[in-house]
Amino acid sequence: MRADSRPKRLSEACAAASACINQWVEWLCAGILAVLVLDVGVGIFGRYVIELPVTWTEELARYLMIWAALLAVSCGVARREHVAVTAVLERLPQILQRHLGAAIDVLGFAFFAFLCYFGIGMTKQGATQYATIFEMTMWMPFAAVPVSSALACLQLALTGVRDFNLGRPPATVLKEAQ
Repeated sequence: MRADSRPKRLSEACAAASACINQWVEWLCAGILAVLVLDVGVGIFGRYVIELPVTWTEELARYLMIWAALLAVSCGVARREHVAVTAVLERLPQILQRHLGAAIDVLGFAFFAFLCYFGIGMTKQGATQYATIFEMTMWMPFAAVPVSSALACLQLALTGVRDFNLGRPPATVLKEAQ
């Protein structure tokens, strides 16, 4: 067994895990968006066709949109399409790009871990607060923050290991994938 095959196998395993998780999250986002479209359609129908405002549709749409948007962050991380300053990174030598890309991933991981940690506390507090219209506690809407942050951390770890073990900077991996 060659010494360089272990990092390559690890990179391939991380890439496969990232792709599998990302596919599930994308399907979940698509499902949430389908329910969101249906919800908004019911609200429009109620307000303009039968002239009876269906007040719960606005609040449900808000919560669905928050979940979809926050879950989509991990999809962007998995595809290396998240916000990043690549203009400077691409002008550096490849070895610096690789290490700076890893440092950026570590900072991103720290940010999302911080967000996840405090999101858990926020979700616990939401268990004692009630939604305006629904007879439900706010833990479910608030849970979008720690869940999506944890997914972003996981995707950052998987893509970071994948890219670093391949010996290429993240910007190069993204360009090759397109």
